Parts: sequence; structure tokens; C-alpha cells
Amino acid sequence: MKKFLGLIFIFCLAVNSNAQKLKTSQDSTKVFYDKIFKSLEIAYLYKKDFDWKKLKAETFQNLEKTKDFKNSLSEVKVLLDKIGADHSNVIYKGESYGSKVNISWENFSDQWMKKFKAKPEFEAKILDGKYGYILMPSIPTDDFSPENIRKIAQPLYDRIAELKTKNKPEGWIVDLRFNTGGNATPMLLALYDLLGDNLLWGTLDGNKKWVNSTKLNKGVYDQGERKSSSIKPTGELMDKANVAVILGGLTASSGEVTALAFKGRPNTIFIGENTLGKTTSNMVVNLPFDAIMPLSTGFDCDRNGNYYKQITPDVAISKQDNFDDLLQDKNIQEAIQFLTNNKT
Repeated sequence: MKKFLGLIFIFCLAVNSNAQKLKTSQDSTKVFYDKIFKSLEIAYLYKKDFDWKKLKAETFQNLEKTKDFKNSLSEVKVLLDKIGADHSNVIYKGESYGSKVNISWENFSDQWMKKFKAKPEFEAKILDGKYGYILMPSIPTDDFSPENIRKIAQPLYDRIAELKTKNKPEGWIVDLRFNTGGNATPMLLALYDLLGDNLLWGTLDGNKKWVNSTKLNKGVYDQGERKSSSIKPTGELMDKANVAVILGGLTASSGEVTALAFKGRPNTIFIGENTLGKTTSNMVVNLPFDAIMPLSTGFDCDRNGNYYKQITPDVAISKQDNFDDLLQDKNIQEAIQFLTNNKT
């Protein structure tokens, strides 16, 4: 059974019921990697491109050299690197094993680095007395229940709705420069008023054919589930309002899905830098010993079925951030110019 939850697709593969009773580290390692290979062969986006029998033989030969189960986990990175699974990893006891993203930090401004190190949180406020500003950061959560998603999303939505009602902004700025991933569901629910009752994004299979779609409908995050995540909306929608979306070099994964949701939306502009390029849809595989493996199974696409390796801004701006005074931030200035010139 598949249950689609935001960016992450939950798909529970059966776990060997005797896994916890295994007596030796070698047994544990074999059961663990057998499950990894079974998952890759069944569901990995590029599963047809590899000789799994050969890869499995190579991997188990390398595993013979490892001292214990914990030590064997270093082989996960070797395997995922071989198959180019750079948006997948294994998480065991809070540790991540897999490919590391090489970030060229010199490509980021001092202002960006300062804000990033401070671990920015969600913001919703008025700029220059006229414009709604929303900073949507990463929202990590391992609880995908509708109740938890609503608990996260509703307060964020309410803060945006309060600005809508009390301030009546002339336009909106959605800042995704610090959105490095997490769960897209609460992000998009919080932004419901700007997105409206529309198809937002979808998933394509390896042949770039449409697999499933995600919609918003009266505050419900609709992926065809029997029990969907939702928020309680108030007031009028703003799905025709002018919106400037700001992108950054570390806008990634569910941050990119959030950006995709605005692709094809009227009265919208994208400003900033190319996103990181983690635009594959993942499912989470349950592995033995309470480990999990986010695994790439499809391509993210916009409401019109378009896939983007990276999301490219309409107006390119780099290293001209100013988070001490947003009105001096070049991205914000460009956004305000768009909002001013496109008043309805």
C-alpha cells in the first residue's frame, strides 16, 4: 500500500520478522543488505540501468571485510554512489549514511551564511507597509500523520491569514532561500491562500509519464488518500495575487517542490539563483533494525507536467542578500519592483 505524504512517499516493505532475533553480526548484515537490494531492484527510479546481481556480489564481497554491523554501514555510501542515488540515504539510530552534498560555501554571501548558521525559522510580516513577506524554511518531521501535519501547518497558515486580513498586502514575497528540504505538506498547506484550490505538483515515472498528482482543495492536501492532511482556512483566497518567489542555491528537495507549486501560477515571478537540484520524489523504505531509507522513485513535476533538474529564476541575482535590512536586499528590491509594476 502506498500513502503519499508531501514530498516523501511512505511505502512499507515487509521486514523479516526474525531480524531482531539474529545471533551474529554477519547474519544482521546479510538481512539488512538483502532488504536494501530488494528495495532498489523493485522501486529505484533508475532500476533498469544496473546489473543488480553483479552489484550485490561486489557489495557482499566488500562486506566480508567489515568487523561488525555498524561498521558495515559505510558500504551504503559506496553502493549509493555507484548507482548515482544522490537523493537517497540510509538513516540508522539518527545517523545518515549515503552520498554527501558538496557545497561550495564561497558561492553564498556573508549575510546568507550568518542567517543560515542562526537556523532561521518561519517568518510572516509586512515590508514597507505594503507587501507580505513569508520566509518558509525547512520543516523536518518524521511524523507524517494528518494530525501532526495540521499541528505544524495551521499556526503558519494562521499567521499568513492574519496579515491577509489585517494588512491587505499589495503583493506577496515567498522566500525559499533557506528551505533545504523536509516535508512539503505543511509548507504547501501554510501557503494555501496563495496557491488556492488547484493542482500543485505531480510525480513522473522513469519514462517521464504522469504517475500521481497533488492538489489543494478547501484546505485539504489531496493526494487521493482516505485520510488527508489539512488546515482550516479562513477568508478569501489570494491565488490571483502577485507573488514573487525567491530561490537560493540551497533551495532543495521539498523546498523545490514548494517552488514547483508556484510554477504555472498566474502573476508569479521567480527571483534569485538556480536551486540545488534534488527534484526526485522519494519514498521511505522501512529496513530491519528500525532503519529507514528514503529512496528516489520518480521525478517531481509542476502542475503542467514539466520536470526541472533545477528550478531557474526568471531574474538571476546572486550574493546580494541583506537579512539585517530586507529592503536593502537586492532580491527583495527586485520582488517589490515586480509587485509594484504588476498591480491589479
